[in-house]
Amino acid sequence: MDSDGTQDARGTHAHPVPRPAGPPDVPTAPPRPSRAPGVPPAPDRAPRPASAVAAWLDAARPDTRPGIWRHGYQPPKQAPERLAPVTLAGMLVPLALAALVWSLWQRGVTSYQMAPLRAFTPDDWWWAGTVASPKVFEGQAVPAPGAEALVVYEGVSFAVLAVTVAVLGSWRAIVRHYVARRPQPARALIAGLLALVVLSFVFPGAFPLVGWSPAPVVDPLLSLTVLVTDGYELMASSFFTNTLYAVVTLLVVWPFARLGGWVPYARRLLAARRTDAAPSASGPGRPRSQWPALREAGQEEAADLLTAEVAGGRMNDVDCTRIEHAFALARRSGTPGVFRDTVLRQAGAALTHPSGARDLPRRTAPHDLLAGQVRIGSWVAAERTPQPYRGAGAALGPDVLGTSLLAVGPSGSGKTRSLVEPVTEALALQALAGRCAVVAVSAAGSQLCTDDAFDVIVRIGDPSSVHDLDPYAESEDPDEAAAVLAEALAGDLDTVGTQSAATTLAQLLGPFRAVHGRFPTLPELRELLEGEEGALTPLREALVASGDDVMRRELDARARQTGAPGDTGRTLADRLALLNRPVFADFFGGGGPARPFSLRAIAHHPLRVRIDLPERGHEEACRLITRLVLAQFHTVVRDGRRTHFACLVLDDATGTVTAESVRRIQRLRSQNAGVLLALRTVADVPEALHGPLYGAVGCRMAFSGVTTWDGNRFAQTWGTEWVETTEVAKHTVFADQPMTRALHALRKLVTGKAVTTDAVTVRQVERERWSASELAHAVPAGHAVLSLTDVEGEHAPPLLVDLRG
Repeated sequence: MDSDGTQDARGTHAHPVPRPAGPPDVPTAPPRPSRAPGVPPAPDRAPRPASAVAAWLDAARPDTRPGIWRHGYQPPKQAPERLAPVTLAGMLVPLALAALVWSLWQRGVTSYQMAPLRAFTPDDWWWAGTVASPKVFEGQAVPAPGAEALVVYEGVSFAVLAVTVAVLGSWRAIVRHYVARRPQPARALIAGLLALVVLSFVFPGAFPLVGWSPAPVVDPLLSLTVLVTDGYELMASSFFTNTLYAVVTLLVVWPFARLGGWVPYARRLLAARRTDAAPSASGPGRPRSQWPALREAGQEEAADLLTAEVAGGRMNDVDCTRIEHAFALARRSGTPGVFRDTVLRQAGAALTHPSGARDLPRRTAPHDLLAGQVRIGSWVAAERTPQPYRGAGAALGPDVLGTSLLAVGPSGSGKTRSLVEPVTEALALQALAGRCAVVAVSAAGSQLCTDDAFDVIVRIGDPSSVHDLDPYAESEDPDEAAAVLAEALAGDLDTVGTQSAATTLAQLLGPFRAVHGRFPTLPELRELLEGEEGALTPLREALVASGDDVMRRELDARARQTGAPGDTGRTLADRLALLNRPVFADFFGGGGPARPFSLRAIAHHPLRVRIDLPERGHEEACRLITRLVLAQFHTVVRDGRRTHFACLVLDDATGTVTAESVRRIQRLRSQNAGVLLALRTVADVPEALHGPLYGAVGCRMAFSGVTTWDGNRFAQTWGTEWVETTEVAKHTVFADQPMTRALHALRKLVTGKAVTTDAVTVRQVERERWSASELAHAVPAGHAVLSLTDVEGEHAPPLLVDLRG
């Protein structure tokens, strides 16, 4: 029986992310919670998931680097590092030498060891004719400074020797290797044992089983106190001595406390104890399929209802993601009560998309809506691939699309099939969950996804189209509308500046709106740009009659420029003529039966919009329409108060990229929006914009089959990296001794090869991450090289992706 993946065992399909979905209609009698409201949950352990959706919800999604498929991802286990025997020997050899040096030091085998002490102390502290014999008299009430100085000097020498041994033996690195990498509480216990060992050398009297003499640590400090105060008064104070012992103990224990992580571990234990002691409605270890966030917020009844819906297979992944997102918005806006009432009334069908759809009719790629990702392939485990990416799935989501993506590949390389369609499908699913708005512009002759996947479909030039495109995007500002139209009509022209084109259009749009209360249709605008007297004269008379002198002056300025050399209006009228064809007569506000649609709606609602360009002919008009959509998109997403992500997908961005659009793409990241630009070749972009375009987008993708010219742009953008190279050179050995020459000659006679020696050179060199030749010839079919940058600024280097994996 075909269960659409609802009742199938998890992991039996190629793409284990489930798509369970009950009927999209709201159930007539939603199941109620199994217990009365207010009764605390009974089970101490969570029940096993009863449906594929519950298993999908409870699956692990660890935080990873950008572009890694998070659903079920298991970070690679790093092989434990082992210290080389030479490293351990390097720790023990300095220790043995230090023990020998200290033994000789205490025996006084040389007189030079006291030279620094004699150089920095007065001569009257020592008996004349001796190396370092202090003057001590029996019955003397004042301290003997020479004797105390000897004790201090011994302590300083011991400290210098200990530090030298620790540095030469790399004790810090070795102790961290064996202690700091262990899990708690073993790490804390081992650090505590090491602290006790060190304390036994400092205070051996506190350890009955220890029989060695104390290390010169405390006595030098006491002697230094005597020298500074010139008396034994502080030595007789128990408060001072106990304080000194406590300070020494803390100084000895402090490094081991940091090594063992005692403070963080204690905080974690205290936090766990508070959590266990405090009454919690969410229960220990409650899985995500039981809606712990709702339970922590006190919405137990809604959580139980949704848990039953998930367990019964009456909710799909879109429903779960939509309700989680709605709950987050309700908490942010302070309306959790409204959310609770809606969920209790409609259960899993609550807060559905305005279209009423709870899923797409067909999916062609694996999606993980909780992580917001769509899987487009797998990262190839190549030499230059970092360990976390090797064999992992390659995925895209709003976190990386928010920095915009540029994809370049020839026709047939799989841009639409492997990238544009999966991304569009993922954005459409996110829109059903209320987290995204998508506008997809299909290339001429092709369609992205199925019609059922969109709320609005605008088929430019098709009489059967239900919707029409508003060329002004419901703008009420003539200057804003003029800027959008100027970008579409003259953005790709070098002879006409966008600013002068916007000024020309504003001089006509403002007066026309002042008279008629609307903007002109494209045929009317063309007549005004051409300076037709039958269009300008009535407009001027109406302005004079209304007394609007400001708009009249604007119109007079435009009339004076009409027909003058370098008139921008004539050029704009010629470009506008591309849309003033019979096939477009009923579109762009031409009065046809189609309902007008404004792109501004995506700024307020999570809509799914597709704009189909004409199938054949009208190539230049298609580019103009695409530029118009891009300009409108940049204008409508400026409002940063939007809670959902907005994305524009251009299946063919040929002739779309302009200087102004590149500047606006750079600002999309801060506006919670992004664009996907697909190009057959970088030559479709003006050469002066190649560098700015590659710098404006955060994600770049080179498909198999790009030319070396296109690959050179990617290579320059991705830059270089430092790599370690090994060169082996063979040098012929020339012997000086007769016997050695005879042996070499015999060896050459037998083997046929001269005696050589290998010279190995290891050096760091700077190399391109991907050269133009590698991108053009070394990328296999069905593969692409992809680099990513997320909205937080984290980078993923350019790596090879298998789009068929």
